[in-house]
Amino acid sequence: MAENYTPRMKRRYRDQIRASMREEFGYSNDMQIPGLEKVVINMGVGEAVGDSKKLQSAMQALTLISGQKPVSTKARNSIAGFKIREGMAVGCKVTLRADRMYEFVDRLVTIALPRVKDFRGLNGRSFDGRGNYAMGLKEHIVFPEINYDTIDQLWGMDIVVATTARTDAEAKALLRHFDFPFRN
Repeated sequence: MAENYTPRMKRRYRDQIRASMREEFGYSNDMQIPGLEKVVINMGVGEAVGDSKKLQSAMQALTLISGQKPVSTKARNSIAGFKIREGMAVGCKVTLRADRMYEFVDRLVTIALPRVKDFRGLNGRSFDGRGNYAMGLKEHIVFPEINYDTIDQLWGMDIVVATTARTDAEAKALLRHFDFPFRN
């Protein structure tokens, strides 16, 4: 990337979203205006128990999607019914901050979500009470970085958008300004 390159969503946040949030909620100080803190993408790969290549495949897909190397997540407890032992790798996750976070949010709302089959909007009640939003995708192939012909299996993923908002109403307004397509 060029030295003075700024992601489109970051510029939009700086130039438009902050002003409209200040007007909407009547903030007296710029530091009160909520913003995006981080985006965490998690892929649970239960099939990794029988085949470690599945985890490698999921990690490669997550690397392509996020532009950053994921870390593997390990099982906390042993579960005999699922043949999982404590410490066994059962998934992968990546935490995006700063420019990579804004780039991912841009691709998520402009490219990936419109490609989801039978998409009717995001659930507006998936906030945690502290201004963070969680959503799930059933297929990772909605991202343009994934070549459909080379995948061996479809992976689902959980995406958590952490904001600095204090309430769910502030967070929902912020994400709506970032073009998150909430239902009604």
